[in-house]
Amino acid sequence: MSSTTLNKTPLHDWHLQSGAFMTDFGGWHLPVRYQSDKQEHQAVREAVGLFDVSHMGELLVEGARAADLLQYTTCNDISKIPVGAARYNALTTPAGGAWDDLLVYRLAEERYLLVVNAANQDQDFNWLQEQNSQFGATLRNVGSDYALLALQGPLAVDVLESISDLPVRALRYYRFLEGELLGCPVLLSRTGYTASDGFELYLSPQHAEGIWTKLLEAGASFGIEPCGLSARDSLRLEGGLHLYGHELSQDISLYEAGLGWIIKPEKGDFIGKEALLRSKENPQRKLVGFQVQEFGIPRHGFPILNQAEQTVGSVTSGLLSPTLNAPIGMAYVPTELSEIGSTFLVQVRKRRLAAEVVRLPFYQISRST
Repeated sequence: MSSTTLNKTPLHDWHLQSGAFMTDFGGWHLPVRYQSDKQEHQAVREAVGLFDVSHMGELLVEGARAADLLQYTTCNDISKIPVGAARYNALTTPAGGAWDDLLVYRLAEERYLLVVNAANQDQDFNWLQEQNSQFGATLRNVGSDYALLALQGPLAVDVLESISDLPVRALRYYRFLEGELLGCPVLLSRTGYTASDGFELYLSPQHAEGIWTKLLEAGASFGIEPCGLSARDSLRLEGGLHLYGHELSQDISLYEAGLGWIIKPEKGDFIGKEALLRSKENPQRKLVGFQVQEFGIPRHGFPILNQAEQTVGSVTSGLLSPTLNAPIGMAYVPTELSEIGSTFLVQVRKRRLAAEVVRLPFYQISRST
């Protein structure tokens, strides 16, 4: 697909004028990097980085039966989300896999905003519409109403405080507020996909470039860097965060994916519940984190072999960790190879390299809230 036919965010021209290296990501023309993958990654770990993630999809679910629709189509407990909070969740398939993973924001008692993966937005909307025939909630695809900026890193709160009177420092993790930033209406949440502190800003596309520019200006003294997809991927992998199409799919059980913590069977009936319970009792494989013991970078799709050199799985995500300076990855392996300290081989081109299962996440910040 040529760049002329790809979807573009409101900041597309800014990225081009700034010399960003661009790529096709889920049908969108997005920046991979501006200068250096490592420099952008380290900015988020040590200072602050700014991402354009306006390609993400947004769906609005409203009405008296909105919660019932979401309770039936997702695995987490919608009733436990207070107004002003967000929760990680998944749209479940009848077989216990995921149509998508998503964030659910409770905007009001009967009003929810779903933030979904760009490539799955239409599929998710159609699936929810199909299930909604028995509930009658109001369902709208509102992706074109939003630009989404992610300000991430330990100094993100300082940057925001320098240009805003909003109580951003007091905002707790996975909570949000609605207000104005530099005269622009904004939904500001303390969330992110980088295993760091940070915020995500939902705002009208017409205000995106103005706010983006102001954040970069305000962040200059804090060491801010505009960041692309490459840094976003290395940051999320260090945090052990799933990427749809890699660690998650329609064919992977959410229990096998290590997401048992978002599955709430006690909430009542929901799509895929019985299949998930069977998977919990008899998992065939498990998602693990691993570190390669020799130098060689594991990449998506590289084979995993047992000690008898039989192929037993494949790498879902892998790279040279900028923070750990070590080759790391995630993979699905048979349950007998999933314990911490278990070893296997990773086929890195013509070499078979020793790897050890380690605890996820690879990197974790401490949170006071």
